[in-house]
Order: sequence, then structure tokens, then C-alpha cells
Amino acid sequence: MLTDLSPLIAATTRWLTVAYPPSGGALASALCEAQARQAVTVAAWLRYPTEIDAALVTMAGPGGAARLDWITGAERAGEDVADDDWAWRTWVDEVVASWAAGLLTDPELAGLAVAAVAEGEHGPGPMAEFRRLLAPDDADRGAAALLRHPDLLASVAELHLDQLLDRLGPGRTLAA
Repeated sequence: MLTDLSPLIAATTRWLTVAYPPSGGALASALCEAQARQAVTVAAWLRYPTEIDAALVTMAGPGGAARLDWITGAERAGEDVADDDWAWRTWVDEVVASWAAGLLTDPELAGLAVAAVAEGEHGPGPMAEFRRLLAPDDADRGAAALLRHPDLLASVAELHLDQLLDRLGPGRTLAA
């Protein structure tokens, strides 16, 4: 049974960095992607906290980016959807993208999420693994200015914010 969330994490990270591109050159691109990947990883681990949850989403598929594209105005009107260059978009998880957007724009929420993940099946891992998410420096913030802008990400972050807050609330279990 496949329990690896890496295709979902990679696709959702890519969607975020395409929708909210880095500011600058190659270094900025790498820093922006690292921040997005850390946020998406935490969000995916919260959303699919057990091996069974991960296996189910890899079997059923996460749903794709269509609604996210519509909300952000990035839908591909009149283009061939079967284009191989866009096949990765079927692995984008809307809830994970929404939760990651919330984590990128709210440092307190990000801290709660990383702490919750450390208590689950995916943890305990080193908190330093999520340093760019939890404590971005000036270079990180500059590279991901669009990706961390609360007003720009609000439409995506608010989609499933209630579910994220429920998941992180006191006394909640991490079973999906």
C-alpha cells in the first residue's frame, strides 16, 4: 500500500509557487520553494496524520487544482487540460494548499501546527526542519513576499481555515 505523500506535497508546493511566484532570481526561487514545501509538508501531515490516511489519499487522489485556480483567477480557459505539462495539477490537494497558505501567513498558527505534527505519527522530528516556515529571515521573507502576503493568500487560506483550527484545537486527535 502506497503511503508516500511526496507526490501530493510536490504538486501542492508547485501550485503555491506558481500562483505566488518568488521575487528575484534562482536563490529567491529556492528560498520561496523551501518555505512553501515546509508549509505544505506540515499541512499534509496534519491532513493525513496516519499511514492509513496517506494510503487512502494516494489511492483516491487529492482532487486537483481546479477550484484553487478558479478562486485565484489562474484557470486555463480554452486550453488542453490533458497537456502533460499540467498533469501534476491533479495531485494538488485543495485543503492542504489552504492550510499551508494559513501557516505561511500566520506565524502563531504555524507554530501550533508544527507542534501538533511533532506529536503525531510523522513526528517527532527536529523543529529545525521547519525553520524557514517558523522563523523566516529577511532573505526568506523577501524571496516569498507574495507567498507570505496575508491579503493575497486570504482567498485560499480562508477556504478551509475552520477545519485547520478544529484540527489544532485543544483536545483534538489527529486522526482524519
